[in-house]
Amino acid sequence: MSPVVSRHGPLAFGLALLAVLWAGPLVGRAETSFAAHMILHMGLVAVAAPILAFGLMRSAPWLGARVSARFALLAALAEFSLVWFWHAPALHDAARRETWVLVLEQASFLTAGLLVWTAAFGTAGGARGARAAGVAALLMTSMHMTLLGALLLFAPRPLYACGDLCSPLATLTPLEDQQLGGVLMLLVGGAAYLVGGLSLLARILNEKREVPA
Repeated sequence: MSPVVSRHGPLAFGLALLAVLWAGPLVGRAETSFAAHMILHMGLVAVAAPILAFGLMRSAPWLGARVSARFALLAALAEFSLVWFWHAPALHDAARRETWVLVLEQASFLTAGLLVWTAAFGTAGGARGARAAGVAALLMTSMHMTLLGALLLFAPRPLYACGDLCSPLATLTPLEDQQLGGVLMLLVGGAAYLVGGLSLLARILNEKREVPA
């Protein structure tokens, strides 16, 4: 593999994945299916965002030196605020009915996810305190995504007006469509951030066990 491909390949792949998500059929399907909306959301924050963040660190290593512990925690707080903000019923329904609101919603999801993953990868090579903040950012995000996924899964009725007004997958009721979205958030979103956080935590713990030669 050439040095250029090794250095810039991950970023190019992340951008290509982003193009597939936004130019493919998911955007149109997200207007009528909560589950499709969630696939688009998780594709951005749990798949495309970490690949893009890793690619940025490979293409521009100097960015990592600019990431601080405070930035990592602020990034996690920003993602928490945006995810719960956009899942408020009125805003979520607006995003499924108006294209410009959907674009704004998905762009903010990508930005927030990119900030958290960039913070995590950036702090990974820094001081132990900064790395601990990167771990905390990923684990905090995993916890609140798990909580939201569980809320969507176990709600006894559709939480959004669009559950009755939009047309979900033909084989699903509006409630089942919402429940499937909750499962996707749990299995993809919560798990991706959990695995990322635990992986970075394992690196810190392994360093503590190392005995100097």
